[in-house]
Amino acid sequence: MSLKEYWKKRKFAETPEPEGMVSAEGGNRFVVQEHHATHLHYDFRLEMDGVLKSWAIPKGVPTESGIKHLAVQVEDHPVDYIDFEGTIPPDQYGAGTVKIWDSGDYQLLKRTPREIEFTLRGKRLTGRYILLSTGWKGKNNWLLFKVGASE
Repeated sequence: MSLKEYWKKRKFAETPEPEGMVSAEGGNRFVVQEHHATHLHYDFRLEMDGVLKSWAIPKGVPTESGIKHLAVQVEDHPVDYIDFEGTIPPDQYGAGTVKIWDSGDYQLLKRTPREIEFTLRGKRLTGRYILLSTGWKGKNNWLLFKVGASE
C-alpha cells in the first residue's frame, strides 16, 4: 500500500496531521473521527495492510441494523492517524476540527474487493458490520450497514 495520495494532499509544515509511514506491523484497530470540515461528516478507518483504510461517511456510522449509509472511500491514511485529534488550519486539505468519536478493535470476518465484513468492539459501536462497494460508475462509493443485534 502507498501513502502517496495522502502525502500529496498535505503540507506537513502547516498541518498538525501526522506524516506517517506504512506500518510493517499488522493491527486490527478502528477509529471513527468526527470531522467538522466544510460539512460535518465522520471518517471511518480500519487498520489494514499497514495503513488505515478510510471512508468519509456524511451521516455517520449506523448504530442500528437495517440502516444503510453512504461511505465514500478516500485515500489511505498512516496508522499514526488513529490517535489524531486537532484542528487542520484553513486553506489546508480537510480544514476543520477533528475529534475521536469512537475507537476500539475489530475482527475481520470477510474481505473481497467488493465486500468487507467485520465485528466492531468499540465504546459506542459494537456488532457486525458490512462495507459493500456499489461499483457505481467507477466511483469509490460503498454502503456501510450493521447486521444483526449488538453484541
